[in-house]
Order: sequence, then C-alpha cells, then structure tokens
Amino acid sequence: MVKNIKAAVSLVIAIFPALFFSQEIKQMTANDVAELAVQNHQQLKVSAQNIDIAKQNTNVAKLQKLPTITASMSQFYLGDVVAIDKDFSNSTNIPMPHYGSSYAVQATQLIFKGGLVNKSIELAGLREQLSKLDLEKNKQDVKFLVISNYLDIYKIINQQEVFKNNKKLAKERLKNIQKFYQQGMVTRNEVIRAELAIKNLDQGILTLINNRKILNYNLNIALGLNSDTEIVPVENLNNKESGIGMDYYLNLAHESNPLIQSAKTNIDVADKNIEIIKTDKMPTLAGFGGYSLQRPITNRNPVLDIYSGGWQTGISLSYNIDNLYKTKERVKLGELQKTQANDAMTLTQQNIDMGVNAAYVKYQESIQQAEILNDAKKLAEENYKITEAKYLNQLAVQAEMIDAQNQKLQSELDYANAEINVLYQYYNLLKSTGTL
Repeated sequence: MVKNIKAAVSLVIAIFPALFFSQEIKQMTANDVAELAVQNHQQLKVSAQNIDIAKQNTNVAKLQKLPTITASMSQFYLGDVVAIDKDFSNSTNIPMPHYGSSYAVQATQLIFKGGLVNKSIELAGLREQLSKLDLEKNKQDVKFLVISNYLDIYKIINQQEVFKNNKKLAKERLKNIQKFYQQGMVTRNEVIRAELAIKNLDQGILTLINNRKILNYNLNIALGLNSDTEIVPVENLNNKESGIGMDYYLNLAHESNPLIQSAKTNIDVADKNIEIIKTDKMPTLAGFGGYSLQRPITNRNPVLDIYSGGWQTGISLSYNIDNLYKTKERVKLGELQKTQANDAMTLTQQNIDMGVNAAYVKYQESIQQAEILNDAKKLAEENYKITEAKYLNQLAVQAEMIDAQNQKLQSELDYANAEINVLYQYYNLLKSTGTL
C-alpha cells in the first residue's frame, strides 16, 4: 500500500513538477538585466525622489511672483491714562474705554529687484537638471553593478560545465585504473589518487553551486524578482564592436557622460549665482495696499469708543546702502566659485578621458587574452590526450596523468573566464562613456 502511494506521488511529481517546485527559471540577456534594474532597483527610486524634490523647489521659487498678503487681528485691554504735569507736581486720571481691537489686511507686490525672482527660478531649474543628471549617473552605476553580477553567474555556469566535463573524464580514467588494479598492473594508491582527483572536482563544483546561489539571490533582490527565481544568462559571447577606435568612445563620452553634463551645469549655476548676487546692487520697488479698522480712537480728547477705518495704496522704493561695499565681496566669492567650477569641469573631462582610455585598452587586451587562452586550452587538451594514451599503454605514471588533467582543467577555466571578461570589459567601456 505504502509503495503504491509513493509510486503515485512520484508519477504526479514527474508529470506536474510545477505543483511541487515553484522555482522559476528566467533566461535573460545583459540588456534585460539592465532594463529591469532601472525599473526596480531601490537606489534609483531614492534618486528619482530627488528630482521630485527639485521640481517642487522650482515651484516654490515661482511663488515669489505672487503678492505677499498678511491679515492681522488683535484684541486688547486699554488701561486708563494718567496725565502728569511736566514738573511731576500734579497728575490727572483720564478714564478710557477698556476694550480695544484692531483689524488689518496688507498686500505687497515686488515690482523690481534687478530680476531677482526670475533668476531665482532659473537657478532652481538648473538644480533640477543636476538632480536628473545624478539619476543618470546612478543608473549607469546600477546597470554596471547588476551586469557584473550577471556575468559572474555566467562565469560560474561555464566553470561548472568545465568541472562536470573533467569529472566525467576522471570517472572514466578511474574505471581504467580499477581494471589495471584488478589485473595487478598498478597499486592501490593509484586508485586512491584517482578517487581523490574526483573528490577535488566535487569540492570545486560544490563551491561554484553555492557561489551561484548567493549571486542569484542578490541579483533577484536588485531586479525586483522573486528570491527563488533562477536567472540563466543567454548573452552572446561574440566580441562586440571590437573594430571601433578609441576616438569614437572619447567623443561619445564627451557628448553623453552625465558627469560632464553635471560639470557644465555647475558652471551655469555659478554664473546664475553671480547674477543673483548682483541684484543686491539694485533698489527694491514694490507696490502695496491695505485696509485697517481700529477702536477706540485715542488720538483725540475725549476718546471715542468707535471704530475708525481707512485704506491706503502706493509704491515703496528702498535701497540698502551697505550693499555698495558688501555686494562687491559677495560677487568676488561668486567668481571664485565659478573659477572652481571651470577647473572641476576640466578635471572631470581629464578623468573621463583617462577612464575611457584605460577601459578601451583593457577591452582590446581581453579579446587578445581570450585568443591566447583558447590556443593554450587546445594545447592542454592535446597534451592530455597524449598523456592519457601513454598512461593506458603504461608509458606514463599516474602523476603525469594528474598533472595533465590539472593543466587541462586550469586552461579550460581560464578560457571560460576570459570569454566572460571580454563582455565585462566591453560593458565597462560603455560605462566609462556614460552610455551603458
């Protein structure tokens, strides 16, 4: 009965594995990973909020165009007045209405201040541009981070395949050694050494499996996928745009890198800041109007316990005389900040040029290394076959066979890593230009 139940369960699992194993397998290219990271990475969500904050600051700056309106109300107790002679000899108590109140509305509109309001709005707009460029820079960093993890998974998969193939060969060699041992042609230690070689391969496979689990989990978090999703890289390993010269990538970086765009915008910010400082040299012209209502009327005798109301409108002109000597120093500070922004622009461009140059050289180097390691892999495979044939004919010892196997394994791992390194260096080159 129990056996029948187990058999039935096994059959159901075989036919409907999705009912029992919920792990999703997702094949993805590097571009798929980058796009998904842009949509879901938490760091980019935080950076995007800075844009909303900058936009709101621009809206707040625009409020300066609106008039300032104030309303006030006061209720107070008014005490009796004591009138005293100028020689303080006599005093007279004058009764007053004790309840007093006042109401007022006042509106003020800035008419002219050297364009201060418009320049402040323009400055807020420049800061909004900087927040957008910061987001673009963060996108480049996040894309490269997730692509690096993606390529690490790709590398591990290739390494696992190398280990599995070598384990298969090691098992076949163990069978041959066991036959030799049964025939008395080799000693027991030869069999043990072959078994240890397989155990070493098993250990390497186990490490790769666990490393892949860690990378896969981290990448799922970054991409906003379920933590049990298994990501399978399907990126083409062929060289990408290897024939384009470095001048192309330098020009691309100068046009597109968000760091250069931010440096240029910082220069504009410094210019706008100087313009705002210079508005302090201009007078302030404003229009105003208001209405007030107050009781009692205390500016006559006897005091009248009635409301007096009145309105007024006009313009005011004011000028801070101390700006004649203070503004000069503030302008000097602004010009120093602009000089610094220009120098920062030059430094940023130099750093980007050096980064593009290094990334381009490393990309070309990775292509050449892959070709060299491919040749080395072929030589190691040929050496393994020759040594194996010699060993089977008792012309080589087990130590030579293991050495040949290790060389073959290492050369295949080196080539597998080199293939992925070509992709890594290519995407690093794109990141250096700001176009990843």
